[in-house]
Amino acid sequence: MAVVRILVDGYSLLHAWRDLAPGAPRHSDRAREALIRVLTQYADSVGTPVTLFFDGAGAPKDAPKNISPDALEVVFSRDSKTADDLIERTAYRLKPYGEALAVTNDFAERDTVISMGGLAQSCEEFISDIDRVLKERDDFVKVYNRREANRYKR
Repeated sequence: MAVVRILVDGYSLLHAWRDLAPGAPRHSDRAREALIRVLTQYADSVGTPVTLFFDGAGAPKDAPKNISPDALEVVFSRDSKTADDLIERTAYRLKPYGEALAVTNDFAERDTVISMGGLAQSCEEFISDIDRVLKERDDFVKVYNRREANRYKR
């Protein structure tokens, strides 16, 4: 089966990705916005929907319940729930449609998703995948732009 949605534990990924928003605290607006920006580009490039989950307890007071750019769904859990709870529930509900990929460094969370028939990946592996996909996209755009520029010079 194909991956129907990528489920990302936002704070787990932010803690693993120190190069993203350097100097910013991992729970800051700046770090979250940088992650949303990169994951939107990634989702656009791979064509697989991505849902980014954050624990509601860490959400800023004025943050909307759900922020959703076009290619990315961003969800803050309610105070009584965690991002892990939402990832597990979403992976279970997606099971009839295909496999969900959970991205987290929480071993228990990964084991739970795998036991429900989903897939799991560490944050470091996912960061490498993002870097590779975005580099391939940039390389493609350079070649395409060069070819188009040459085509119009004639």
